[in-house]
Amino acid sequence: MKTYTIPGIDFPVSSVILGLMRIASMDAAAIRTLVDTARDAGINFLDHADVYGDRPHGAEEQFGEAVRFTPSERERVVIQTKAGIRKGAFDFSREHILKTVDESLAALRCDYIDVLLLHRPDALVEPDEVASAFDTLESAGKVRHFGVSNQTPGQIALLKSAVKQPLLFNQVQLSITHAPLIAAGVATNMKGLDQSIDRDNGILDYCRLHGITLQAWSPFQKGFFDGSFIGDREAYPELNTVLDELAETHKVTPTGIALAWITRHPAKMQVVLGTTRPERVKEAAAGADVELSRHDWYRLFTAAGYILP
Repeated sequence: MKTYTIPGIDFPVSSVILGLMRIASMDAAAIRTLVDTARDAGINFLDHADVYGDRPHGAEEQFGEAVRFTPSERERVVIQTKAGIRKGAFDFSREHILKTVDESLAALRCDYIDVLLLHRPDALVEPDEVASAFDTLESAGKVRHFGVSNQTPGQIALLKSAVKQPLLFNQVQLSITHAPLIAAGVATNMKGLDQSIDRDNGILDYCRLHGITLQAWSPFQKGFFDGSFIGDREAYPELNTVLDELAETHKVTPTGIALAWITRHPAKMQVVLGTTRPERVKEAAAGADVELSRHDWYRLFTAAGYILP
């Protein structure tokens, strides 16, 4: 498993993250099998959010009931969760952040959270309130590290004007077929070309310049929860042909190649898996050990429909 060094985290973190959004309907034994499979594959980073599940903190509670780490195991696993989404609103108020973290700790049955991400941008954010919440959580030992999710450079810079802790992560949607944060830069300043439109204000370059690790969610989705492109030969025939060819060459599955396309990028991105199937975890994790050539990376990029001007 390819690993990355993150400032402030005492051990290398896996390039693949096990996302636990869909575990609320699983029984305890199945959750343990999923987590054990991920750990056996070298994954030491687990992703939660307070809104995952059929009720607030539902998935976190299922995890907390099913998984028990020994103290030494806990010190070698990163548990990440998110706060800021509530019914009908986004909320980065101090009160809501503190309340959500306390509830997440209780649900997860943890003494601390390794990483807290602010989930989606709150249009009414007051950076000083966020800073106060982060200071309180850090000084109480409840949260060790902080980051954001789905936020632009300007939104991050606004938070950093008040928040003193480093913002280590930004979790964003990215797959071969949903890659505007990469594709726009390849086709800069081309009038009339949809690919040339900058939809995120330069998230990729900003995060690389400021030492923020990008985490890619929905790495196998065609678009915004539009289903997987892997095996979809009607919408993506050329892409699937190239995926199959490279999978055979590297002795992995097309899923592994799709993941390798993301981890090949020099930004050293992490990939968030949303599957509940242990076999799919193994398939995807195997891709982290594949180093695609520059030529093959661009073959996949163009096969997905992007152009090289």
